[in-house]
Amino acid sequence: MMDERNSGPASAGPVFDAAALATRVLSGAVLAALVGLVCLEAFLRGAFNYSLGFAEELTGYCVVLLTFFGAALALRANALFQVHFLFDSYSPKVRVWVQRIFVIVALIVCVILAWKAKDLTLSSFSRNRFAATVLRTPLWIPQPGFWFAMIRASASSISSQRTSTTSAWLWFRARPTNTR
Repeated sequence: MMDERNSGPASAGPVFDAAALATRVLSGAVLAALVGLVCLEAFLRGAFNYSLGFAEELTGYCVVLLTFFGAALALRANALFQVHFLFDSYSPKVRVWVQRIFVIVALIVCVILAWKAKDLTLSSFSRNRFAATVLRTPLWIPQPGFWFAMIRASASSISSQRTSTTSAWLWFRARPTNTR
């Protein structure tokens, strides 16, 4: 049975589904690597009194990546904090418009943040900036991850809006009409 979200003449549902799957797989791999790195660091410190100097920097990058990817997945699943008693009091038509306004504002914020992150990355690249850490990572290497996260969040908002619009359309279409 085909999901109604993935139907229509020009549906991008499979694209959004593939992006969400890739995000989940990448998040799972990063989380597994993060747990492995922290366990290895704890073992080496406890057993041999030796520390991996780069573990703190890499775990920081992983935590930030997981935060942004988790937010994108939560937005797509409509699992963010909501005030249901207020939202549920609206008619379905008003709910659709509130969600549309939310998506537009979220898209504007994501585009501005991605744009500023691009400027920051290009500045770090042109000035040859490095992190003040053991690895001395060039700052332009992890910074594009923020671009990707903002683009992913934008795609999640579009996907959630598409789903809510489809649900509202099906609700309005399924309403009985008064035929006299």
